[in-house]
Amino acid sequence: MALHLLKLCVGADSVADMEAWVARRVETNVRAGLGPVTQHTTRMFPKRREELLSGGSLYWVIRGVVLIRQRIVDLVSATGADGIDRCEIVLDRTLHPTQAQPRRAFQGWLYLTAADAPADLDRKRATSPPVL
Repeated sequence: MALHLLKLCVGADSVADMEAWVARRVETNVRAGLGPVTQHTTRMFPKRREELLSGGSLYWVIRGVVLIRQRIVDLVSATGADGIDRCEIVLDRTLHPTQAQPRRAFQGWLYLTAADAPADLDRKRATSPPVL
C-alpha cells in the first residue's frame, strides 16, 4: 500500500497560484533537460522511501485545507550551497484535485496513510461551480 506525504504549501494562496508555480518550474526543468517534472526541496529525507515511491503522492495544504496532490516520482539527496544535506522530492507536474480536508499548521512534512488521504475529485467536478 502506498504511503503519502503531507506538506504545507507556503506562498500559494490558491490552487491557481500552485498551478502557475508548477507551470513555471516545469518549463525551467524541461529547458534544463530534467523533463516535465517539478521538485520541492525539504530539509529531512523520508526514511520510508520505498513506500513513498510505490505510488505515493505529496498532498498540499493550501491555507489550512488539503486541496491537491502531486504524484511522487523520486526522492533525491542534494546538498545545498550551505553544505547542508537536503531531500529533493521530485513530483509529476499533474495536480490532482482532492476532496477538501482541513488541516492545522505543522512544521516540515508528515506521513499520510492511504486510509487517511482525501479522495481525488474528478476533473469535471473540480472545475465546475457547486450546484446549490
